[in-house]
Amino acid sequence: MAAFTTDPGVDILSFGGTKNGMLYGEAVCFLGPDAATRSRDFKYVRKQAAQLPSKSRFIAAQFEAMYEGDLWLRCASHANDMAQHLADRASGIPGVVITQSVDANEVFAIIPAETVPALQDACPFYVWDEETGEVRWVTSWDTQLEDIDEFVEALSRSLEG
Repeated sequence: MAAFTTDPGVDILSFGGTKNGMLYGEAVCFLGPDAATRSRDFKYVRKQAAQLPSKSRFIAAQFEAMYEGDLWLRCASHANDMAQHLADRASGIPGVVITQSVDANEVFAIIPAETVPALQDACPFYVWDEETGEVRWVTSWDTQLEDIDEFVEALSRSLEG
């Protein structure tokens, strides 16, 4: 984790638990010795923004489980691998243009606008840029190869018809 946080100089990190498989919870991690001092008002801002739920120990228990044995890393790596698999499969379909390198769990692609509504019925996703027809497909910790295969088949069918 140090390679992409403290080594390049990150001092505060937001860890999204729900995006990595937790039921509830986001953690703000102060990584540098001066980070907490510079953010001394954080505890007040957190409470004013209604980010101080009761029974926080239940949320914290999830984080403890997430950090043990690098579960967070396995979940995130799986999501990233699924995105790469999706990009690899989709890029072979005529009419699909992958627009960005796949560096995390998101795939950006341009597809014909008329195929979007039917494809969204098969699997919800967002149109990222209406003007260009660029869409954003997101994989997660629980995405399976079968999910990718089904989506790619639906994508292929939508571009054929």
